Amino acid sequence: MKIYHVITSIDPAQGGPQSGCIRVAAAQAALGHDVEIISYGGGDVQQRAFRAAHDVPHLTKLHWHLLADPDRIENVLGLNASKVLGSVLPDASFIHLHGVWEPILRHAARIARSLNIPYCVQPHGMLDVWSMQQKRLKKRAALILGYRKMLNGAKFIHALNADEANLLEPLGLTPPRLVIPNGIFLEEFAELPAEGYFAERIPQLRGKRVVLFLSRLHTKKGLDILARAFALLAKSHPDVDLAVAGPDGGAKDGFVSLVAQLGITNRVHLTGPIYGAEKLRALVDATCFCLPSRQEGFSVAITEALACGLPVVISEACHFPEVRTAHAGTVVSLDPSDVAASLANILDNPAMANIMGENGKRLVRDNYTWPRVAELTLQGYTSPSIKPAAGSARLLIASDHQ
Repeated sequence: MKIYHVITSIDPAQGGPQSGCIRVAAAQAALGHDVEIISYGGGDVQQRAFRAAHDVPHLTKLHWHLLADPDRIENVLGLNASKVLGSVLPDASFIHLHGVWEPILRHAARIARSLNIPYCVQPHGMLDVWSMQQKRLKKRAALILGYRKMLNGAKFIHALNADEANLLEPLGLTPPRLVIPNGIFLEEFAELPAEGYFAERIPQLRGKRVVLFLSRLHTKKGLDILARAFALLAKSHPDVDLAVAGPDGGAKDGFVSLVAQLGITNRVHLTGPIYGAEKLRALVDATCFCLPSRQEGFSVAITEALACGLPVVISEACHFPEVRTAHAGTVVSLDPSDVAASLANILDNPAMANIMGENGKRLVRDNYTWPRVAELTLQGYTSPSIKPAAGSARLLIASDHQ
């Protein structure tokens, strides 16, 4: 097959969608398909993206169409993207769109419909109830002005978990909702680095146990909840500090201010964005991982933490109940006291934490790998039984269509 993945940016600072797009594309290419990625990505973005993805298996098998970084007009109209897409997409067998609210995606869908090329839309959590409440009027207008047509023209909506698929219900979209999760490449975790990252990077952490947050510093990631939870934990656990790693998504200043108000500045350490081998070193060196998000599609960071043998404390809004079922960590509410209690339980029971870590590695290895994800997406692309519905959408689990 000739498969095109279209995404607004390959900048790793934009979070999980970029990581997932590149990895599923690489896994599809490893299966012998001709796979290309179309995205904005100027010089600086390219350098960051390829540096972050340096160790992704089969990356060299991908072909790229990288547009110059968009200016203000391009961000609104996407005219340059439309021109490039019009010249590139006619030979596509299938088009996979990542995201929702961007002109490059709407143009790709329009061109696909005009050429009768099937496509899917992977919202990456951007259409669930919480996300739709953010800038609500603007998004409702966008649906009227073309994005609903983009979504309803898809062969299927690629949801990352059943919760995300069900949360689309209020929108009344007609395509089937196909559930396929994210994954990992086992090769990226075959030989984990030695401990010592935090003592080397942040000398104040030498001899300390570390709770690690690894994600964009964005409001939806629950950084305020994390700060209040850690303030509760810090009183009873003087040997534990909090490390916050990730690019600023608009919430950094507020988080730093809240940390100061809570009197825990000397116990909280921001590393900035970390990728590749440096990210693995941080995961290996941490004692546990915490992500109290208000909204997630399917966090790549959680699967990476599990693959490194870290017990995890995640919110119900991460939509990963398998963590609880597999006893690989705990799934908590957004109440800071619940988060703090779960962290304390893991920190105070190292034998249990080790068992959780082993369970997490097994959970990911057996269920969430990119080669498996690639196979499931290809089944969705080609299955004659998956087609746009005339009425209400159907919820499909990808494994049902093997």
